[in-house]
Amino acid sequence: MTTFRISPAVAAAFPGALVAVVTATGLRGDEPWPATTAALEDLERQIADAAWAPADETDPRIEAWHAAYRSFGTNPRRTRPSVDALGRRLAKKGALPRINAAVDSYNVVSVRHGLPAGAFDLDHVTGDVEIRHADGGETFTPLGEPDTVENPRPGEVVYADSIDVLTRHWNHRDAHRTRVTAGSTHVAFILETLHAGRDGRLVKTAAAELQELLAPHAAGTTVDYLSPGTDA
Repeated sequence: MTTFRISPAVAAAFPGALVAVVTATGLRGDEPWPATTAALEDLERQIADAAWAPADETDPRIEAWHAAYRSFGTNPRRTRPSVDALGRRLAKKGALPRINAAVDSYNVVSVRHGLPAGAFDLDHVTGDVEIRHADGGETFTPLGEPDTVENPRPGEVVYADSIDVLTRHWNHRDAHRTRVTAGSTHVAFILETLHAGRDGRLVKTAAAELQELLAPHAAGTTVDYLSPGTDA
């Protein structure tokens, strides 16, 4: 069983962090997911009708991630938090990308609630996963670039298992090794905030919505919450 934790140094720097870990087992990604399709189409219809707009960098939820990125040396306008980049793409193109049903599910929940989201295929994770500062000696292979190897900068916040880094810039980009595909059957989905006091209820609402999209296509789902001093 994979345990998720926040390192003491990251906990001290971001004491309000809260991460929902939604785990699905026996996932069936190759069958139709009508509720996810409907959720995507509904969000895109609202954009087209100017009835709703995704959170942008003036929103406190996004602004907090920009401040966090700057604190560990990343320019958030050049290397954007995942939810910021996704929301900007939706606002510009009027549509979200279609990757596969599992990824599409967390994307729609992410942009709807203004929360960064991601996922790891747990069958390709080794050991436990920690949110920690990079020391500069780790390696990272970006999603979609299996022949590329990067080295996160010292002090950059990353997710890492016992082998290498699973995300860069906290939640900007996922690793190729643990990517979620239509064939992934054991997946941990992540939803995050840096302000549990303000957005904790929102995280729980988003986690419940994601679980509802996953449950008809999984043997089982669970939701756990990771915060400073509490593993998931």
